[in-house]
Amino acid sequence: MAAALDLVGLRPLMARSTGSSEVAIGLVDGPVVDNHPDLGSARIRNLRPLGSCVVPASTACSHGTFVAGILVARRESAAPAICPGCTLLVRPLFQEREVGDPTPHPTPRELAEALVDCVRAGARIVNLSLSTGAPSISRERPLNEALDFAAGRGVIVVAAAGNDGMVGTSAITRHPAVIPVVSADRNGWPSRSSNLGGSIGRRGLSAPGEAIESLNSTGSTRIHGGTSSAAAFVTGTVALLWSLATHADASEIRTAVLGVGPRQAVRPPLLNASDAMQRLGK
Repeated sequence: MAAALDLVGLRPLMARSTGSSEVAIGLVDGPVVDNHPDLGSARIRNLRPLGSCVVPASTACSHGTFVAGILVARRESAAPAICPGCTLLVRPLFQEREVGDPTPHPTPRELAEALVDCVRAGARIVNLSLSTGAPSISRERPLNEALDFAAGRGVIVVAAAGNDGMVGTSAITRHPAVIPVVSADRNGWPSRSSNLGGSIGRRGLSAPGEAIESLNSTGSTRIHGGTSSAAAFVTGTVALLWSLATHADASEIRTAVLGVGPRQAVRPPLLNASDAMQRLGK
């Protein structure tokens, strides 16, 4: 895991902070096994009664726990454990199904409701490691309104770009309040499976997304990857930056993470947490 952290310059930032409990991250995903030994000291708050896993081996629980481990596992664990001092607001959206079932795609309206729940609960960052069903203007309107609501509250939304290996965008990645994230390989190049596109290249980032080790919902750890993992690296970086720059607003944090200057390519640059910290004067 050291290689992934070094690839995006996270070690100097992590050495400065474990994160502040006042920085709350909304995790819109599957439920989380909050009794995992490596989450024992994590500040996890469930926004729905079924925020904790009922079927630990389910795909939904496995996914949510894996992403949670990247963010708030204890630093001594094998997971990236980027910001264990931050508060994690778990807003489960994936239903727990039988073992091996694919993770379902929520509707735009369901995602919009989850996003608004996180913002109203005090999230300063919301991590979306998911995609919605087939797009349509009428179906996407509630999601656009929810993203507008988040932006109006000064919330940064970090979203996985998707793993379809296509060039294109979605209602999520097109929205100006969102930082879309592409999976990068060990050399920092976009993974072949990652989606790319104009808005992703202009306002997005690449982050580690291949052979990432994080928490397994049935105990210990597992290896996984994709843009879901990559998005969590960016979310964790934003959370640590906000923990250090407590008076910064969302636009200042976004500029620190994304850098300045126009972009035209469909491939976004690699996250550089050390450079972001310097841009904030930390």
